[in-house]
Amino acid sequence: MTVLGNVIHALVDSKKSHVPYRDSKLTRLLEDSLGGNAKTLMFAAIGPVDYNFDETVNTLRYANRAKNIKNKPKVNQNPKDAKIQEMQDEIALLKDQLMKMMTGGNPQLNAKMFKNGGNSED
Repeated sequence: MTVLGNVIHALVDSKKSHVPYRDSKLTRLLEDSLGGNAKTLMFAAIGPVDYNFDETVNTLRYANRAKNIKNKPKVNQNPKDAKIQEMQDEIALLKDQLMKMMTGGNPQLNAKMFKNGGNSED
């Protein structure tokens, strides 16, 4: 089996945790395309003549295995922006929890406190 075939097999087989991208320069270059953020397009060159039958079948099997690769795309984001967003989400969650504790879960008191700037006395 070729190095590219090993990588494809590791990506398709969910039991394998290690994908041998570093075994070849080609697989290292195709790392993002094979299992990362990029879309992959595969062309399979096959021939109709009978003396190429075995080669054609093997090529189609190879292409079928490659078709079963599931990419795991993720948003490219600046790490600082991601951390800021994470902290803003946490602040919003903590504010919500604080308001629930202060008002006992009463949405009318919650709205009243926000309207008066945190003072519940009228």
